[in-house]
Formats: sequence, C-alpha cells, structure tokens
Amino acid sequence: MTAHALDAAAVLVTVAKVEGSGPREAGAWMLVGTNFDVVGTIGGGRLEFDALALARDVLANRSSPGTHRYSLGPSLGQCCGGVVYLRYERVAADQLDALRRSLATPGTPFALFGGGHVGRAIVRACAELPFAVTWIDSRDEIFPSDVPANVRCEHSDPVQGAVRDLAPGSLVLAMSFSHAEDLDVIAACLQRRRERGDLPFVGLIGSKTKWATFRHRLEARGFTTAELDAVRCPIGIPGIGGKEPAVIAASAVAQLLQARTTFN
Repeated sequence: MTAHALDAAAVLVTVAKVEGSGPREAGAWMLVGTNFDVVGTIGGGRLEFDALALARDVLANRSSPGTHRYSLGPSLGQCCGGVVYLRYERVAADQLDALRRSLATPGTPFALFGGGHVGRAIVRACAELPFAVTWIDSRDEIFPSDVPANVRCEHSDPVQGAVRDLAPGSLVLAMSFSHAEDLDVIAACLQRRRERGDLPFVGLIGSKTKWATFRHRLEARGFTTAELDAVRCPIGIPGIGGKEPAVIAASAVAQLLQARTTFN
C-alpha cells in the first residue's frame, strides 16, 4: 500500500457521467469520511447505498479508486432507466480543507431586510439551500448569536443604506419592524434597479392594502407604473394559506427558489 492510501481521510464520490435518466447530474458529489461522516449526495436510494459501501471499502483500502458503472434498472432496485458512472478518489487529510472550499457552490445572493419572527423563520428555511444570505436590520441587537453558515448579519442604520452595497443579482425581501423602513428599502431597491438593473427580484411582506398604500407613496416619489409592477407583494406562492411565520417562510422561500431558477 502507498503512503497516500494509508493517509486517506475521505473518499470523494463524483457523478462522472450520466446516460439517460439519473437521480443527479454530472458533477454531483458525496464526500465519505471516517466514522461514517457523509457530506453531499449523489442521488439517494440503492445507488447511493452501494456507493457508500464501495467508498468505505476504498477508504479502508479493501478496494481501489476508479470509475464504476451503475445501470439504474431492476438489478439495482431503481427504475430511472439510465446509466450512472461514479468516480471514486481518495483524499488525504491535508487536502480536505482545500477540497471542501473547491466543492462549495456559490449561493445566489439573497438580501433579507428584517430580523423579526418571519425573518428568523426564513433564515432557518434557507440554512441548507443554495443562497448566500445577507440578513440586515437597523437594530444591531436583534440577530441571534448562532446563524447558519450561509448567513451573514449586517447592522445598517438607516436600513436602506445597505441596498447600495448588495451583491449584483441579489434577490431582496423587505419585512422590517417598521412600515416606514420597508418603504425606504423598496424605494432604494427601485432606484438601484433604475440605475443598475441588477436586482432581479424585490419582494415586500404585507397585504394588498399595504401595497396599495406603498404604491401611492412610491408614485409620489417619481417611480413609474412599470417599475412598481416589478415589486412582489404579497410575497409567497399563491394558494398557500396561513399566517404562521414558518408557513410564510416556506411559501416565500419557495418563491425565491423559483426566482433563482428564472434569473440564473
């Protein structure tokens, strides 16, 4: 056995190629470490069960790394009908940090204005989703001490001042504790859309009545009908009822996932 094999701390399993229908796309990965630690997924089901077993054999030097072919038919207990090629690679302990960084997929930038109950529920809902969240509030003490890894907290007073520095392509939701703050955030977003055109989605929590009032005030600030029509209010997927924070968050985040697909 080589020193590299003896020092392996994990096995990287990558979908090298897919012919026909498969549970994940080429490039999907799963990192299998010691003590049964697993990060990522190559599709679940019997395919992943067998891949985990082989990865652990490779990790223990009972099998060699390389590329293996899996037919997703009756013999594997799956009915996708395609063929998946999985590549197995040993990873040394001193390579793990660099590998994790290279595997990290940049999330879609998402700016959330407001640290209230719904804001907190949205942050929790986004914890394992492909978003890079900037969570903004004018109250510095509002943020919890422990937030998901994909969330960065930002204190901004005035709160709308943060709009200027948002990452291009940011999706935006406004739900501050104050209607006056929400109005200023929406106005700043509309102004930036007018100047740079790089905020593809702007949403405002609230009712149709709230939006009618905001619309009138924003018209008085000089924004056009077309500019105002681009604001989503109420937020969320039509047909999902309920005012509980977790329900609102689920609907709003589903809408953000739709927007992410549309604008990416």
